[in-house]
Amino acid sequence: MLIKWDSTMLRFVLVGIVNTIFGMTIMFVLYNVFGVSYWWSSAANYFFGSILSFVLNKSFTFQHHGDWKRSALRFTLHILVCYLLAYGLAKPLALWLLSGHSKSFQENVAMMVGAVLFVVLNYLGQRFFAFRKRK
Repeated sequence: MLIKWDSTMLRFVLVGIVNTIFGMTIMFVLYNVFGVSYWWSSAANYFFGSILSFVLNKSFTFQHHGDWKRSALRFTLHILVCYLLAYGLAKPLALWLLSGHSKSFQENVAMMVGAVLFVVLNYLGQRFFAFRKRK
């Protein structure tokens, strides 16, 4: 399926910029300043970022008028799958490709790669699953 650029993509990008700054700040401060583990730091990013993302994307990006509870359930399921896929793939890939570097460097790169993978999966899932328009 080919996806055309449309107004939802522009709004998703704008929300994503705000959400990325918010979530990445949480993730990298927890990991690099407070020494919180890779998994807990990235999970905190997506826990708090997902709350912001749900509200902004439901009301602004996709202008979804469906039931909040149903939307929240679909959104939560979608975010969980995206998170596990993106970060589950990113960490072993970074560890393998950057085997000669420090664990901290490997995990920082893995978090960046995971974030990129997450964005792609997230847009598709929110548009076609969490906030899909019913015909």
